[in-house]
Amino acid sequence: METPTPHPIEQVGVMLTELLQRSSLFRLLRAIDSDLARDKREQRCPHCGGPLHQSNYVRKPRGGPPTIPEEYLIRESLCCGREGCRKRTLPPSCLFMGRRVYWGCVILVVMALRQKRPQGASAKRLQTIFEISRSTLARWFTYFKEEFPRSAKWQRLRGRVIARVENDRLPTSLLECFLDEAQTPEGGLVDCLAFLS
Repeated sequence: METPTPHPIEQVGVMLTELLQRSSLFRLLRAIDSDLARDKREQRCPHCGGPLHQSNYVRKPRGGPPTIPEEYLIRESLCCGREGCRKRTLPPSCLFMGRRVYWGCVILVVMALRQKRPQGASAKRLQTIFEISRSTLARWFTYFKEEFPRSAKWQRLRGRVIARVENDRLPTSLLECFLDEAQTPEGGLVDCLAFLS
């Protein structure tokens, strides 16, 4: 009897956890965010059609390497230059997942590891490694189980991924899809974050 081939999360769980402690991952995500902001800046204000200007601000996300350079903490942001409008426009981001306090890549990896429960990925261990409270972990589970599958964002993205990505196994099944296609765990994680942005 053949042993079933493990899913990518079991194969690369330790590598993904280690990857979250490398500045190189955050450098790459920062470069993607800069490109996304530049593309968005070339467009006009979605509210009034005015020109968009840079209006970045600093975030203090949790879960990454303690020595992460300060320039990676900047959230790219745009502001309308037309008097009377001046509304803020946030370009898509691979580094940040909305207003959540943790890095987007940390949320994605922690959720995938916990859902698949590979060796050593107990809730207590993940809480310790990434300094995540039990209530925060519970909120992330609720979001991916109940809110995200019904969100307009996921409805727009859903048709762009293969059918084996299961709504009731998000974000794990989505990350596994990208890991299957990538040559490295880093490439799969980055591709998944870019897709979600």
